[in-house]
Amino acid sequence: MASAGVRAELECSVCLSIYTDPVSLTCGHSFCRVCIDRVLDTQEGSGSYSCPECKATYGTRPALQRNFALHNVVENVRPTQPDQEENTIFCTYCVDSPAPAVKFCLLCEVSLCDKHLRVHSKAPQHVLCDPTTNLENRRCSIHLEPLRYFCTEDSACICVSCSLAGEHRGHQVETLEEASMEKKGKLRNDLQELITVKREMEKRVQSLKNHQRKAQEKAAGETERVTALFRDFRRHLENLERRVLSDITNQAHGYDDVIRQLEIKEEELTRKMRHIEELCHMTDPLTVLQEPDTGDLCDTEEETRDQHLHDGWDVVEMQILHTLHTGLSHLMKGVNDSFNIQEAADLLLDVDTANNRVHVSPDRKIASRSSNQEHPETPQRFQNEPQVLSRQSFSSGRHYWDVSVGGSKRWRVGVCYPSIARRADQVGIGYDKNSWVLGRHTSFKSWVAVFLNDFIRAPKHEYFVTHDGEEIPLSDSIPRNKVRICLDYEAGRISFYDLCDPITHLHTFTAAFTKPLHAVFQVGNGHIQLCGGN
Repeated sequence: MASAGVRAELECSVCLSIYTDPVSLTCGHSFCRVCIDRVLDTQEGSGSYSCPECKATYGTRPALQRNFALHNVVENVRPTQPDQEENTIFCTYCVDSPAPAVKFCLLCEVSLCDKHLRVHSKAPQHVLCDPTTNLENRRCSIHLEPLRYFCTEDSACICVSCSLAGEHRGHQVETLEEASMEKKGKLRNDLQELITVKREMEKRVQSLKNHQRKAQEKAAGETERVTALFRDFRRHLENLERRVLSDITNQAHGYDDVIRQLEIKEEELTRKMRHIEELCHMTDPLTVLQEPDTGDLCDTEEETRDQHLHDGWDVVEMQILHTLHTGLSHLMKGVNDSFNIQEAADLLLDVDTANNRVHVSPDRKIASRSSNQEHPETPQRFQNEPQVLSRQSFSSGRHYWDVSVGGSKRWRVGVCYPSIARRADQVGIGYDKNSWVLGRHTSFKSWVAVFLNDFIRAPKHEYFVTHDGEEIPLSDSIPRNKVRICLDYEAGRISFYDLCDPITHLHTFTAAFTKPLHAVFQVGNGHIQLCGGN
């Protein structure tokens, strides 16, 4: 019996069985003829062929050379492999020297080796298939005839009787070879699509891995920075604690000095009292009159000092609050500086730009949809849409502002250049190159009405971002009562966030800003309100 190592060398790398009719490619690797034919069949249409073993490529289908030496070795070893021989189908005609079959004729019901296959009839009725001993799935279950045709209407393999007199009579039929070639063509197309999908998936995986690596690097840096920041926090808080406790202790110790001074003065008063008593008991008037006066016995300065001490705790409390406020403000400034955090922009609405269908509140924070306001005509005023700009503009730096949109089901917020369209015959924000906008619409039906009445284009999605007329849909599952708009002018980024819990990033536009940017607002119904940064 052949050793396991020898047997492994005689196994085809495709079927993992001992070679049957071994053939070789020009690269030197050998396979069963049937196995390599199947592999090359699947590679048709891809533009090239390759060896399954070493991946060597060929521009055309490679010729197969029979490996006689390997064939002889296999034939000598095969008798010692009874389990393999039991599974091998041999040629029906090779009686004296059995040769493995490469095809089976369904008409003749014979197995054919490569030699007898070459002389076998090529007539269409001689349907050839892979060697098999199981003919049940090769015959019609009704007429017990070989399956030779394929009914395209019922997608079923049928025999001649089925096509002439059976239930498939009159149907469009093809030979099995024709139907097989068509299906192979479809499978090759499917394979190409899957290859394309797989390549795109590989690109996505690689892209995500790159982003993951960058995120991990950034996370390591942020971890180090936050750790250092909290270390400084603890040091500053400990210093702040010592300062506050020192103020409290000093105030409490302030009584000790005053008490000691008062005790000294109390002893002095006792001596004065005894001396006065002695004078009062003297009988010599000249001695009494010659004694100097005792002076003012009421010490108003001491009373004032006592009052200061009694009021001292109020001063200490104020000092504690001042120290805490100053210290904590210093810590927050350190946080803002460390993370380059900007304060929220305190925006005001520019009434001179408000459309006549927009009412601006007296504090310039709320824009609401209303009837005709009859604003004075100005060159800056929007004539086309219910829109209004901010008074402030930004030409550098990083800024953010929050907008409450919970009171409106149709709105748009964003940024724009001062050259934004304003005439009645021009489109609204988001539909030109001068504005970057986040918006919401209730439904397509309601917007058709708006389109007819107010000349506003009807978007296709409830939530969206848009610039230069290109609309990008957003998920409708996120509630948006308050949104944050962040502008990084030098970096050329305008980002939108949903201020839910947790904060959700909605979209970021990138552009090379060339002009000052204003905040811009459009009110579809209800109202929108500028908020602080908290």
